[in-house]
Amino acid sequence: MPQTNAYQDALILNVDDSDGARYAKTRILTRAGFTVIEASSGGEALVRARADRPSLILLDVKLPDINGLEVCRQLKEGEETNTILILQTSASFIGTADKIRALDGGADNYLVEPIEPDELVANVKALLRLGRVERELREVDRRKDEFLATLAHELRNPLGPIRTALALLCKLDPDVPAVQDNARRTIGRHTDHLVRLVDDLLDVSRISQGKISLQWARVSVAGFVGSALETSSHMITTRGHTLSVDLPEDDLWVRGDPVRLSQIVSNLLLNAAKFTPPGGVIGLSAQRAGDNVILRLADNGIGIAADSIDAIFGLFAQSGHAPDRVQDGLGIGLSLVRNLVELHGGQVSVNSSGVGQGSTFEIVLPLDLAEASPAAPAAADARASTAKRIVVVDDNEDAADTLAELLELDGHVVQTAYTGAQAIERVQDLQPDLVFLDIGLPDMSGYEVAGKLRQLPIAQTFVLVALTGYGQEHDRRAALDAGFNEHFAKPVDFGKLASLGIHLGK
Repeated sequence: MPQTNAYQDALILNVDDSDGARYAKTRILTRAGFTVIEASSGGEALVRARADRPSLILLDVKLPDINGLEVCRQLKEGEETNTILILQTSASFIGTADKIRALDGGADNYLVEPIEPDELVANVKALLRLGRVERELREVDRRKDEFLATLAHELRNPLGPIRTALALLCKLDPDVPAVQDNARRTIGRHTDHLVRLVDDLLDVSRISQGKISLQWARVSVAGFVGSALETSSHMITTRGHTLSVDLPEDDLWVRGDPVRLSQIVSNLLLNAAKFTPPGGVIGLSAQRAGDNVILRLADNGIGIAADSIDAIFGLFAQSGHAPDRVQDGLGIGLSLVRNLVELHGGQVSVNSSGVGQGSTFEIVLPLDLAEASPAAPAAADARASTAKRIVVVDDNEDAADTLAELLELDGHVVQTAYTGAQAIERVQDLQPDLVFLDIGLPDMSGYEVAGKLRQLPIAQTFVLVALTGYGQEHDRRAALDAGFNEHFAKPVDFGKLASLGIHLGK
């Protein structure tokens, strides 16, 4: 067969301990236009696969050292080799159960020898076509993740000065007429809503890559439920719903991330509020069941059709909408709930008698039954003080100036910089206690600036905080590796600043 452009770049690793069988398959594939390399054992196959990264491995099951099924399993579990296509072959293991075991172990196809030359070539070509489609999909997925990260960054940049300017207005003129106060609160609520939407967009990427990270702690059920109620109370009140909460008298504890646990409950509450017509009834309860806690959230809203129950936790899935509302949201909330519950070792389910019959969500989480350690005496925060010297660095002048003005109203001495070079000058001049540094600067990256600042004689006397629109976990790690003490995503969460001895927005 003549060589074709479609497969000329494909490298095939032919693994067989029989010299004759290996030679025959290599000859067939070479004549079909493929480049072929060989291995005669499982160990050699693993080494060559990692070193040469073939497009496809023609892998015999019966090998002298490592069973071909085990070789396949190791390759599919390896981060560097899990995308290599594997065509498993065997003259000994020819039963249906053998094929099933191979495919369950990660093989992309299974052929029983002897194999006709045309059948072998056709199977190899089919798998290579599949591999090409998978690579294209991975590239699309990679570009999607890059787009979401860029979109989140671009959205966070204007949200920062909006939130800070609002806090500045409240500081400058705390006593205002009710109409003006209501307008401020409206801006604040919708800014927070936009921030949550941006975070949800990023969580889509984290879910697809399995990169959601949890900050584990011993968490009170009443604590994270209370936080969720605070987050969702405005929508529940605005839509005129009656909310009942039933928590056990003795508090229960779980192991998990308090922020993510609160997000689970608040997403369910917001979902219930959104999909229940005004004046509805929502009930939230928690109770112990053996070594687990069961959280139930029931509403008398629009319900779920029987054919939508299985799909309701799917990404971007939404089932109907309340008659008084257009379909809003991204269809991400319930998918996040399921993934976050499973990351906490729990399960989530939903029941509904049908459209118009309401819904009941149930979450089961394992309890932390260990005795709590006695609380250590609270130590004074070494960074807490009254007035601080602060440098704010951001190429978005509105963001830098509004934050600086808010900090100055709080009694701090502040200088601003809009470039990396200016940042270095301001730090040398002011010798600050604290530096807020953006990552995306026009003349050099914030990471480069951090490196230069850490080389100054006063490098250990100030706290360096990345305040940036890049808010993913790898961005946080990169900031800490570059010498930052903290990483805060825009817009600034004033509550997090308390750990730095700064209390804004009060």
